[in-house]
Amino acid sequence: MKNAEVARLLEEIADLLEMKGETPFKVRAYRDAARRIEGLSDNVAKLAEENRLTDIRGIGTSIAAKISEFVKTGRSTYLEELTREFPEGMAELLEIPGVGAKKARLFYEKLGISTVEQLEEAAKTHRLMQLPGIQEKTEQNVLQGIQRLKQAKGRMLLGVALPAAEEIIRELRAYPSAQQVEVGGSIRRMKETIGDIDILAASDKPEDLINAFVSLSPVKSVLARGTTRASVLTDANLQIDLRVVSPDQWGAAMQYFTGSKEHNVQLRAIAENRGLRINEYGVFRTNTNERIAGSTEEEVYRTLGMDWIPPEIRESSGEIEVAMEGRLPHLVKIDDIRGDMHAHTNWSDGSDTVEAMAEAARALGYEYLTISDHSVSMTFIKGLTVERVREQRRIIDRLNEHFDGFRLLHGIEVNIRSDGTLDYPDDILAEFDVVTASIHSGLGQSRQQITQRMLSAIHNPHVDIIGHPSGRLINKRDPSEFDAETVFTAAAETGTALEVNAQPDRLDLRDVDVRSAIESGVTVAIDSDAHSTAQLELIRYGIATARRGWVEPQHVLNALPLDKLMERLGINH
Repeated sequence: MKNAEVARLLEEIADLLEMKGETPFKVRAYRDAARRIEGLSDNVAKLAEENRLTDIRGIGTSIAAKISEFVKTGRSTYLEELTREFPEGMAELLEIPGVGAKKARLFYEKLGISTVEQLEEAAKTHRLMQLPGIQEKTEQNVLQGIQRLKQAKGRMLLGVALPAAEEIIRELRAYPSAQQVEVGGSIRRMKETIGDIDILAASDKPEDLINAFVSLSPVKSVLARGTTRASVLTDANLQIDLRVVSPDQWGAAMQYFTGSKEHNVQLRAIAENRGLRINEYGVFRTNTNERIAGSTEEEVYRTLGMDWIPPEIRESSGEIEVAMEGRLPHLVKIDDIRGDMHAHTNWSDGSDTVEAMAEAARALGYEYLTISDHSVSMTFIKGLTVERVREQRRIIDRLNEHFDGFRLLHGIEVNIRSDGTLDYPDDILAEFDVVTASIHSGLGQSRQQITQRMLSAIHNPHVDIIGHPSGRLINKRDPSEFDAETVFTAAAETGTALEVNAQPDRLDLRDVDVRSAIESGVTVAIDSDAHSTAQLELIRYGIATARRGWVEPQHVLNALPLDKLMERLGINH
């Protein structure tokens, strides 16, 4: 039983409780529990077995009992009881971006709407406008949300797909018949959502490897099986497909099955112009059918007259042209990151102490970590009062006295209010080493309002970073609309960094906006937004998103060594 599965259970319960009209306190208790379980470094099943669930802050005996039942039996009678209180299919309304539990309940109670199809029809015929507070703009948003839901069906977050694929790959590589095993498709390109989980392997004994694949520990059932390919369903109900090729075809197969489709179409056109043919088996001379390349990807690209192209940018967006000219960007790598600029502790909504977060960052080889707990207006997650800010600062200063080659930076994630002002006055903001300003409320405001709020923060001399700029939650909440050109220009002029938030359901800024930002001269901060020690490692998803946006180390704030970072931020102590 994975922590993510338990977290999803608690979120489902919270959604149904909110739709039922339960108190905000009760709903929040389940959401907080979900967040803490998801961020745990320990396995929740082990804690349940040892009766230690209540040791987790915010989890009482009632929620602990529900978790224990789910861990032991794989089901939740409480969730089943809640589900029976609503018509079948109504829970799916909560999956529509922008609807939420309150609106779903309103639509059901006033109009009898209990399915996505009924809601779509009501929005198209303007029946929703009969309800208080619902305007034409709301109906349009509902229809857009339904369209996004349909597009997202069958797609999962990269943060779900990649770990599942990696677990399979680790087990498969242990078999002697596995000469090469790698992830392919859109996962290898590190797209934010994934349709199919594709794994590619090279072996001289393909049937042996197929037999090993279908018997791996995560496999629940076998969907299809042949001599060189198979498809399985895992315990987490994820479909994973394996294709086995001969070692001499490895490079051509990796290139072909990585994609993207548009990238491969361009390559085929270039091959044809050179009298060549390219497919998953290799590169061939058209007139003689002689195979001239295919054992490595580098060989395939070199034969076509270009440098090897990193998978993340194989999207037919100019990468082939620059590869042929030898001008590919030197994309940022995990080893380029010197520290993390955005992490939370148990002083606000994180799970671990300042000390624990510092030690975890040191273990990753970082030179620095910024503690960025929430500001005072976020009372429901213990946003810091000025008194608590200064108390936390004393703890950070005391810890820094004992560190060698590492520094904790005292930061804050300050809320940008609806009118563009920040949670603290300038004299308090001046006390922080790093100020990240983020929008957490009023995300549905107009494009002009959101833009002005962002510009207000960008022009504040104490703000160093704009956190998760669009506020989106992938497949759950649409991004806020803002004038990107104006915001990027202002950020470049003031030296304010824009965040690439690595939380898998955010990845915000998204890749295309990242590329536009750096082309405008913006510096980005690739941050984990960690809420536990374990989540510090989520930064790899932010790095992947930055790579997809053609980011190089010189574009990244936290690729600076500590002394250069402190100089840039004006930290004198």
